[in-house]
Amino acid sequence: MAVGIFDSGLGGLTVLDAAQKRLPDVDFIYLADSANAPYGVRTADNIYDLTTAAVQRLFDAGCDLVILACNTASAAALRRMQEGWVPTDKRVLGVFVPMIEALTERQWGDNSPPREVAVQHVALFATPATVASRAFQRELAFRAIGVDVEAQACGGVVDAIEDGDMILADALVRSHVDALKRKMPEPQAAILGCTHYPLMQDEFQDALGADVAVYSQAGLVGESLADYLERHPDKMGGGEAGFLTTGNPKTVSQRATQFLRRQITFDAA
Repeated sequence: MAVGIFDSGLGGLTVLDAAQKRLPDVDFIYLADSANAPYGVRTADNIYDLTTAAVQRLFDAGCDLVILACNTASAAALRRMQEGWVPTDKRVLGVFVPMIEALTERQWGDNSPPREVAVQHVALFATPATVASRAFQRELAFRAIGVDVEAQACGGVVDAIEDGDMILADALVRSHVDALKRKMPEPQAAILGCTHYPLMQDEFQDALGADVAVYSQAGLVGESLADYLERHPDKMGGGEAGFLTTGNPKTVSQRATQFLRRQITFDAA
């Protein structure tokens, strides 16, 4: 009984870790498309093709439910996949849902008209492809009015994290925060719109200041997944827990072990 979690690289391990802690009795199959990471600089059609191929691999492994633990894939491919690609007996969910639920303090199934919410000035840090899609702003507008979202494309951060160069990642985070603050000097909240970014959450918080609420997706997705599985136990699926990568299993295993500070062993996808 396994649930699939897909990411372009290792960032989704932050979601996996939170989900495992929240749902210790659930097995997960994690697939990292490391050979094609990062997705954030690719075209929407390219992201769609790569994402559907990866999700199909997880379906073939026995998963009936797959979480796109990748904001870029969620932004650029998910809606198109749900409208015409996902089989009727399968489900693919993205990571925007729990984030917007938390920000707007309303449930996803709440279809009442958009209303004012407490937070009015929001900074969104994401990959160039996620920023270009405007998917976050579109979904937020369905539920809230009067929210000013300033998006900052954080080029280079994912590459630095995947390469294990945390000194460079720190410098890039601070540079991107400075650029955001030139456009929005006093954000009330900041969205870390890439599952790699929680690995740099302390750096984002330090650069933004203690008075800015920083929303990280990992824990929110874990809670949302627990709620979903309680309502849809038939989507537990099959397959055996494990880690798959399209990249070099040895290299990816070493990086993953470093990120989660526990032994992680990837096999070839």
